[in-house]
Amino acid sequence: MDLAQLKAMAEENQIIAIDLKYCGLEGKWYHITFPVRRLEYVIENGVSFDGSSIPGMKAVESGDMIIKPDLNTAIIEETDEGNIIVLLGTICDAVTGKGVAKDPRSVAQRAQDFMVSSGIADESLWIPELEYYIFDEAIFKNQKYDVGYSFTSSQNKECLPSGNDDEMAMANQDKKGYHMCTPFDLYFNVRQQAVSIMEDLGIKVRYHHHEVGLAGQQEIETEPSIFPKICDEVLVMKDVIRQCALENGCTVTFMPKPIYNEPGNGMHYHILLRKNGKNLFWEKGRYADLSHDALYFIGGILKHGASLTAFTNPSTNSFKRLLPGFEAPVKLFFGLANRSAAIRIPNYVHTEASKRIEFRTGDATANPYLAMSAILMAGLDGIINKIHPIEQGYGPYDDNVFNWPKKMQDELKSIPTNLKDALNALKKDHDYLLQGGVFSEELIESWITLKMKEADAVENRPHPYEMTLYYNL
Repeated sequence: MDLAQLKAMAEENQIIAIDLKYCGLEGKWYHITFPVRRLEYVIENGVSFDGSSIPGMKAVESGDMIIKPDLNTAIIEETDEGNIIVLLGTICDAVTGKGVAKDPRSVAQRAQDFMVSSGIADESLWIPELEYYIFDEAIFKNQKYDVGYSFTSSQNKECLPSGNDDEMAMANQDKKGYHMCTPFDLYFNVRQQAVSIMEDLGIKVRYHHHEVGLAGQQEIETEPSIFPKICDEVLVMKDVIRQCALENGCTVTFMPKPIYNEPGNGMHYHILLRKNGKNLFWEKGRYADLSHDALYFIGGILKHGASLTAFTNPSTNSFKRLLPGFEAPVKLFFGLANRSAAIRIPNYVHTEASKRIEFRTGDATANPYLAMSAILMAGLDGIINKIHPIEQGYGPYDDNVFNWPKKMQDELKSIPTNLKDALNALKKDHDYLLQGGVFSEELIESWITLKMKEADAVENRPHPYEMTLYYNL
């Protein structure tokens, strides 16, 4: 889209303002809004802002940056005051106008440029599986003398909202919610509303359904989408899901493990590489019909798997989901149709066009630009250096490894067990991310500093369950 087309869109839809959104290092959207009459100026000059006020961005002494809008991201959004156009922006240096080292969108674009310049592939396709919980209420507090949280769900008899006595017997208990049908899938309309908006925005949804967690766990999965556009789409999806929930009097969380001993929320990534329209991961007759490049790509991800979790699982809560014995994988290996594997080869995909791998470790607390860029860089490193997963002891294993004897399980390489260990792994292993200037030492150091503060903040606070264990000792 060019300026003339954007102006026409604004006039045709009686747009009252332009909302410019950009992504901070931690993966949250920020925005700044300006009148339509300033559109041409902003496109040419960007919008200046203080980068030192955004977590992890820049020091006070060098805080001046600009946000440059990407016209191809324009969407119309209705507000109470009238229609606005939303544009996504890239954080650029105020002097050079280039994307800064720590701008997540720029990282993703540099990862794409590196892949193309390497000659390995000219595009990668991704399918994110986004899982989340819808609750009627979410109440939490963290004061010195008053700490706790509670969730309610009209679907679960164990946590009904106050005033809901389930007179119509619509709530359930002691069962799994997977593919639960209406009318018991009480949040179906909320989910469908979100999907309809996504489709209108050009985000193609493969399907959506109720997930295993009875208290309102949901999943939406897209059709294959091209990188790095898919990174934008993940943030748009999360925003649409939240907005629809709020409009319906509900609340949403993408936390990996909001409820103890209940299913966690992951974000699996299906990935394939193409060159000149050909799927590089397909070779008929080999194991799972995977080509040498596919195996090397897998090898790179698994070799760097420990450090990758610093970006794909970047919260203290992430590692409460990653527990042995569940479908959330903790062992670094690959296998056909194996849901205990870090990388699963879907067994229902049998054609050259669709052959792909599925990375199952990640969750939606990740910054999608950084997480997907890191996965891509690890896989490309595997191809460049011919890291063969079988030779490295990463499988393939097609059975549930958690049914193996403990001694055999212990011989498998594991992901870190907490955020600090993941960040320490990133300190030791990040050269593959620096290739082509995709990531920078500055970004990695800022990320580790930002996330270590989060880990310390959680680690240093008393836990509510400690009261049960130790209060009367």
